[in-house]
Amino acid sequence: MKEKWLLLILMVISVPIAGELNFYPFQTDFRVSLGTPAFFLFLLWLRSPPPLISGLLVGSSVTIFRTGLEVALEPHWNWGAAFQHHYPVFFYYLTYAAVFAAFRMNRRHNRPLLIGALGVTCEIAATLAELLLRYSATEQTTTFATWNQIVLIALFRSFFVLGFFNLVKLRQSKAAEEQKRKENEKMLMLISELYEETIQLKKTLHNAENIARDSYDLYQSLNDAQHGFHEDLAQKALRIAGEVHEIKKDNQRIYAGLSSLISHDSDYMPVEELADIVLRSNQKYAHSLGKKIEFTLQTEGIFPLCHVYTILSLFNNLVANAVEALKEQGMIQIWVKREKDRIVFSVADNGPGIAPKYREKIFMPGYTTKFDKNGNPSTGIGLVYVNQETERLLGNVQVQNNPEGAGTVFTITLPIGQIAKGD
Repeated sequence: MKEKWLLLILMVISVPIAGELNFYPFQTDFRVSLGTPAFFLFLLWLRSPPPLISGLLVGSSVTIFRTGLEVALEPHWNWGAAFQHHYPVFFYYLTYAAVFAAFRMNRRHNRPLLIGALGVTCEIAATLAELLLRYSATEQTTTFATWNQIVLIALFRSFFVLGFFNLVKLRQSKAAEEQKRKENEKMLMLISELYEETIQLKKTLHNAENIARDSYDLYQSLNDAQHGFHEDLAQKALRIAGEVHEIKKDNQRIYAGLSSLISHDSDYMPVEELADIVLRSNQKYAHSLGKKIEFTLQTEGIFPLCHVYTILSLFNNLVANAVEALKEQGMIQIWVKREKDRIVFSVADNGPGIAPKYREKIFMPGYTTKFDKNGNPSTGIGLVYVNQETERLLGNVQVQNNPEGAGTVFTITLPIGQIAKGD
């Protein structure tokens, strides 16, 4: 609302000023100025107040402005004579706004040629109204040649404004589209992280089920023992089984909610787009860490649509690890290629690398070489997840030294059938 009021005030101020950039094509008091294009642009831009209100306000402001300017610059003019000289311009803008409103032009933004033609009509009608008032007390008339000039000027001004208006709208549309793209990418990355958590949660559900079953088996064994020596232990085992079962049910509800959020038939995208998202996301991540990292991305082959969150969660883990492995600056190379019925993702960095004796440990739960500023270790589950999820999808993860020099190369190979959208 505040923005609309500011635009309205800007219109009331700027149109009279723009009107002073003018010329007189007919050697009469009638002028051609930039006031009309400015007014037309504001009418197209503003959805409220109604055009008639805008016409009244602008017509009044232009009349008062020109009258005051005339009195200030020409001492022999008094207020009455100056007003008599300029009052027809009030009806020019009022008529323009009335025709604009009658044609409901703000509902036709999707038809630019029609808007331009109607803008010409508005200007011709407004010009006619002003000329009738100016010439009503005199014997002056307008010729056919004069009206040709009026029409040509109206055509030029209306379509110039329309072109400028559409350029601004196009730029706004592109900016909004870019903002939406960034928001969608952010949402995809967040959901991919949730997807990673659902995989871990599913594993926890399986463990809880096993513990509950083992506890119940222990209860039955103790309960069947002779002489009731183990009755207290049997009840404890039964209670443990019941508590674990309750935990399992709670986790199942959480898992079901997350799965319904993540699993949709439409959650498939081209691999190239997913790689671009990972690239842009980690460029921002590197910048947030104050690191100067050069990223390169190369894709080879024709790819089917693949499951968004599986690819993002796996691929982003590798690239984010590469970002964290580099100190202050470096290079990360990303490859995505198709090899027959498999897709290969590779991430190479030129960081310090991983010693051979640690390569097997990096896939062990809890193992980490990353610590924060306070010396606290990271969770160490990123590569564990990558390894477990890749194996679940019948693929494999490999780690080796960067053949081009210092650093490490992680490679994930996945069967297309496990991650691609089926027919």
